[in-house]
Amino acid sequence: MAADSEPESEVFEITDFTTASEWERFISRIEEVLNDWKLIGISSGKPLEKGVYTTGAWEEKSDEISFADFKFSVTHHYLAQEPSDKDGKEELVEDALPLPMQDLLCMNNDFPPRAHCLVRWYGLREFVVIAPAANNEAVLSESKCNLLLSSVSIALGDTGCQVPLFVQIHHKWRRMYIGECQGPGVRTDFEMVHLRKVPNQYTHLSGLLDIFKSKIGCPLTPLPPVSMAIRLTYVLQDWQQYFWPQQPPDIDALVGGEVGGLEFGKLPFGACEDPISELHLATTWPHLTEGIIVDNDVYSDLDPIQAPQWSVRVRKADNPQCLLGDFLTEFFKLCRRKESTDEILGRSAFEEDGKEVADITHALSKLTEPAPVPIHKLSVTNMVHSAKKKIRKHRGVDESPLNNEVLNTILLFLFPDAADKLTDGSESRTSISTGNYPPPENEDYNLFSQFKSAPSDSLTYKLALCLCMINFYHGGVKGVAHLWQEFVLEMRYRWENNYLIPGLANGPPDLRCCLLHQKLQMLNCCIERKKARDEGKRGNTFDRSPGGSSGDAGKGADHSGENPKETDKEVGKSWESWSDSEEEFFECLSDTEDLKGNGQENGKKGGAKEGNKESVNLKPEGRLHPHGKLTLLHPGEPLYIPITQEPAPMTEDLLEEQSEVLAKLGTSAEGAHLRARMQSACLLSDMESFKAANPGCCLEDFVRWYSPRDYIEEEVVDEKGNVVIKGELSARMKIPSNMWVEAWETAKPVPARRQKRLFDDTREAEKVLHYLVVQKPADLARHLLPCIIHAAVLKVKEEETLDDISSVKKIIKQIISHSSKVLRFPNPEDKKLEEIIAQIMSVEAIIARARSLKAKFGVDKCENEEQREDLQRFVNCLLEQPEVSVVGAGRGPAGSIIHKLFVNAQRASTVTPLDEELRRSGSSDERRLNTGAVSDFPPPTGREIILRTTVPRPAPYSKPLPQRMYSVLTKEDFRLAGAFSADTTFF
Repeated sequence: MAADSEPESEVFEITDFTTASEWERFISRIEEVLNDWKLIGISSGKPLEKGVYTTGAWEEKSDEISFADFKFSVTHHYLAQEPSDKDGKEELVEDALPLPMQDLLCMNNDFPPRAHCLVRWYGLREFVVIAPAANNEAVLSESKCNLLLSSVSIALGDTGCQVPLFVQIHHKWRRMYIGECQGPGVRTDFEMVHLRKVPNQYTHLSGLLDIFKSKIGCPLTPLPPVSMAIRLTYVLQDWQQYFWPQQPPDIDALVGGEVGGLEFGKLPFGACEDPISELHLATTWPHLTEGIIVDNDVYSDLDPIQAPQWSVRVRKADNPQCLLGDFLTEFFKLCRRKESTDEILGRSAFEEDGKEVADITHALSKLTEPAPVPIHKLSVTNMVHSAKKKIRKHRGVDESPLNNEVLNTILLFLFPDAADKLTDGSESRTSISTGNYPPPENEDYNLFSQFKSAPSDSLTYKLALCLCMINFYHGGVKGVAHLWQEFVLEMRYRWENNYLIPGLANGPPDLRCCLLHQKLQMLNCCIERKKARDEGKRGNTFDRSPGGSSGDAGKGADHSGENPKETDKEVGKSWESWSDSEEEFFECLSDTEDLKGNGQENGKKGGAKEGNKESVNLKPEGRLHPHGKLTLLHPGEPLYIPITQEPAPMTEDLLEEQSEVLAKLGTSAEGAHLRARMQSACLLSDMESFKAANPGCCLEDFVRWYSPRDYIEEEVVDEKGNVVIKGELSARMKIPSNMWVEAWETAKPVPARRQKRLFDDTREAEKVLHYLVVQKPADLARHLLPCIIHAAVLKVKEEETLDDISSVKKIIKQIISHSSKVLRFPNPEDKKLEEIIAQIMSVEAIIARARSLKAKFGVDKCENEEQREDLQRFVNCLLEQPEVSVVGAGRGPAGSIIHKLFVNAQRASTVTPLDEELRRSGSSDERRLNTGAVSDFPPPTGREIILRTTVPRPAPYSKPLPQRMYSVLTKEDFRLAGAFSADTTFF
């Protein structure tokens, strides 16, 4: 056994040389990616059209591979093209060069303005780039670079891929690439040189030609001609002092208060600085052959005026300061403030004088004394005086954020009726406040319903604009708090003195508007009710007579000829007919009213017929007009439509509060009953009005008028054989404990003017005024921001119509769509609001750029209509396209203007003011000589040269293959990018 175990104890080491190394796995992974992207095989495509690199769509695909633990990203860049029908035929052509090699010689897309740098340097339509995945990592050592290049070469050879493969080396900011492209028997090497300092021999064309020829190393003695494309770029920077059209606002005049209503009602617009910082002129010689021109260190034939092609691009200022954008941004900052108005202006800014709050008996006496409240003339002076009186003890006059002149101007703009110093100005004020909205066909006007802001002619909208102006020019948040305090005091003054608020539409609060606008409309409703009640009381003081109750019946009879459809209008007028006794029977019924109702209640107990007989003896009250065809079922008298109370208007927060209360009652029987009782207050009021107007009526009569569908009529044959129409209540009205029956039994014959008010205007007005008082500047800004955005959109649309820019119209539609989605919900997110403001600012900047370019190119000054249209088209293209070619180069209308701009800039930079005067006074010959001394153009900022040729490499008998070298020279950068092809059949 021991002998058998000895062989097993020996250890044999076996080295498996078939196991793949990390390098081989890396190459295999590259091949897998190329296979997945279907880049294997012969690449084919149609010849490139002119300008397709700029107008076409570039796409890319990415993947990730790793070499050991070092990750690389692989990206395929390609121009999206429609497949050509000739692909099959092209594949059959023998010895055809790979498509990338053909692209090296293509001259249709030199110097594309917007493309990947490798597209500009090599003219390729498709390529793959392998780069370190992390931005902070780089391939720096030469050995690693060679290893990656070898990997690429092996992967291309194994797969037969003809798409060029590049590897990014060194730091990413240097944009250094090496690469390779392989085809059947041919190979192209992509090499690059990047230097900070330029060798002197390479600053001109002759030196670049020497290095190109030496690199090719063509064995042929008569070297084939080299094709050249040259572009010189000139930059114009110092034009803003001459050609900026925007007039900055006169801040001194605005601060001094020399501002009218129009300025306060409009937002400013335009850039405070030139939104166009630079103009880049590219002069191009697209096709030159060697020997045609001379360009060396001594002399150059490259005169930009003689260039056959000119193209222009503009560099836009980064985030130019624009007035409208600044207004919106500063107003939006208010939303983040946390101080209250009291903290900003001093505590108890809204307190009354000490005498008025010292003794509670003053408040009680106001409630009990019947004496009318004295109404003073409404004027700006009175308003400011009362406001000053209330806040004098809290801060000095000199400390007020707003001076009197500015404050008076704003208040006059907000309340134009304050300027009417009429003896009885109530009629004119009423007419101001009852303006209806314009027709719904006006799309711009109806934006308020999408933005949930306020109509553009409303008080809320004007208030938002004034607060925005004050926040920017007149003291910031302190000025806003001061104006808001004055505004609330004015609201209080109008409520107490029965002056309607101007700039608000009639009727209940419009739920399409912002909550603050609804609150002001609610206050206006309260003022209207209180005013009608006071006027009715005052009028009936002189006309009181013992037969006053029958007077109501007479008024109702007067309306008998009216159209029933006009009932709603008449109900609005009915408040004026309330008698003086309304004050006595306001909140509860008096003893005499109870006595009147006792007969009705006794009648109900004794039976319907007896009740009807007794109720007939009651005098009818509160009639509006006869119904028409209907008569009471039992007495047979005409049925009269009663004067009823209008339902209480409600704002959206009150509706939400009411719905929450009703929902909390639950689904139990008791909760449902209580919910029905709460919702039947208006029904009970209408029943009491109906009983007062129609003595002797029954529930069936009320249902026939109030809910006709709940009274079912059918034809029945009676005992005598006659067809008679018999009616009865619907099934839901016959349910035991029906709310309608219960309400009818408890209802007393009380006319609307004697009922408890459904809408307590005094309480609601005080609630609104309290709501206004407690608003912080931040809350106010949140309420009014939709109005400001609404105004900004209208302003942008107005300005756009003057310039007619198609791209701006699309953006405005996007802003409206975006804003309507964000603003219709309460408390929108700050981020979304910032996005809307940023969109508006971008539109303002585009319009400002258009106006700047129009002024620089003198579009409006051009007398020739055709030339003006060409210049306008040219300016629009500059805004929308990365680069625009100049028709006629330097000799066209746009080219001559650009030439003058450069000439003026050169003169301004080299000529002193004294020399300028001497030149103007000199003769024309002297001026010509002086002008010749200064070049029309500055030295070129960039020089780009592309050299191409087709020569056999490496031997004279090799296949002629494309060679290309691109050179770019700027002040701080020099780059050579070469693509050199060689025949690999025998090498």
